[in-house]
Amino acid sequence: MSSIERWWQDGAQVELALNGSERHCFVRRFRSAAPHMTLLHGFPSSSHDWAKVAPALAERYELLVPDFLGFGASDKPPDHAYSIAEQADMIEALWEIEGVSETHVVAHDYAVSVVQELLARRAEGTLSPQIERVHLLNGGLFPDLHRPEPAQTALLDPEQGPQLSANLNEELIVQALKPTFAPGYDATNDSEQIWRSLRRDDGYRNLYLLIRYMTDRKHNAARWVGALEGTDVPLAFVWGMLDPVSGAHMAERITERLPGAPFTALSDVGHWPMLEAPRRVMSAILSS
Repeated sequence: MSSIERWWQDGAQVELALNGSERHCFVRRFRSAAPHMTLLHGFPSSSHDWAKVAPALAERYELLVPDFLGFGASDKPPDHAYSIAEQADMIEALWEIEGVSETHVVAHDYAVSVVQELLARRAEGTLSPQIERVHLLNGGLFPDLHRPEPAQTALLDPEQGPQLSANLNEELIVQALKPTFAPGYDATNDSEQIWRSLRRDDGYRNLYLLIRYMTDRKHNAARWVGALEGTDVPLAFVWGMLDPVSGAHMAERITERLPGAPFTALSDVGHWPMLEAPRRVMSAILSS
């Protein structure tokens, strides 16, 4: 049994009402009497991204680790208008069902936008749970600096995107992901697990729909950047500086605009800190 299959075996499906439809969301829970923490994953992967760090974090926190709609072992409706706002709705609904009133949040990549939307709702007074602290890992916090890989740009194209999604396979995914890992890092197993998450229920066929988060970011740039820079929630950052998508160039803006936030720079790490350097990520999260 592969690592991600064991992860799924130890998780559960939760039924949520989203936009008038009943959806099943996969959740991995680590129960304890400790403070609560929610771990949110990126694109195009799944909650399994946190498998290397979750056991250590679970020694200090009760963890809730979901798959977003369209990802991993959650429902993957075809021809669906996926959006960051709906994913934020999903997290709010999950918190309500799980009885979460206070939580720390850790987010990577795609999920940083979900967190920015949640912070915007908090600023508007519409978010019920209290967010105690937010830890952010490589993601497009400032959309004008986001540098998508060629495969992402192709997926977003209305003609190329559906065709590319339909014809994806493990070899193409591995090739597409390779530049996002640091040079010299062996990403073979990590990429294989990401492909397994995409292959489940033919989810890879929806990637051209899921990639529209990049358009979401542009349309909501003022709202989400404002929420990030204006929040009263303590922020901390763990950042792979060799990330070609949101690496050192994004880090420079973060430290300029949010100089008081703890910032852990991982100089030899690419886009996937929790996969490439799990011990340092755990240490940074637990010490801030």
